[in-house]
Amino acid sequence: MAVTIDRTTTGEHAPSPPARLSLTPGTAPGLLDGYWWPRSRDLSRELPALAARLDHSWGRVTRVTVNPAFWPVIPRKVSVTGHTVHVGWFSNEQDPHKLLVFSYTADRLDLLIIPPETGPAAAARLMYAATTPGSLLTASRLMEDERSADDAMESQDQDPSDRRR
Repeated sequence: MAVTIDRTTTGEHAPSPPARLSLTPGTAPGLLDGYWWPRSRDLSRELPALAARLDHSWGRVTRVTVNPAFWPVIPRKVSVTGHTVHVGWFSNEQDPHKLLVFSYTADRLDLLIIPPETGPAAAARLMYAATTPGSLLTASRLMEDERSADDAMESQDQDPSDRRR
């Protein structure tokens, strides 16, 4: 897949709505620290709201990394109120359904990225799974399980005469 890297620092977009984000409660170690459900696949528009929310509750966000599989344009830097967040990408090393968030003081968060086009019911299931303390499921595994559940529900909803064909 071709990746477009935008080397400009963005700031021309209108403010985005608050980030849809939740972190796993408690201190039980798991593979995910929570989820992020962006409203679009535009990192330049979505990251400022995420960073602003985390800056206040977790620590100043300095860097994020993504897998470019689902992001059409990856900016090198994103302006956030009072600072800049650097954006990196790893195509083979990073789970495509995960966002890594780094801070000078609070280390790192591993967040499940719920695709923007996900329906509310599926998103609710993914949110619950991603914030379960101590879970050992990867982001891709959660997405696979959700796809399998959707497929099973679709096949149950089919007209029985359609299944015989």
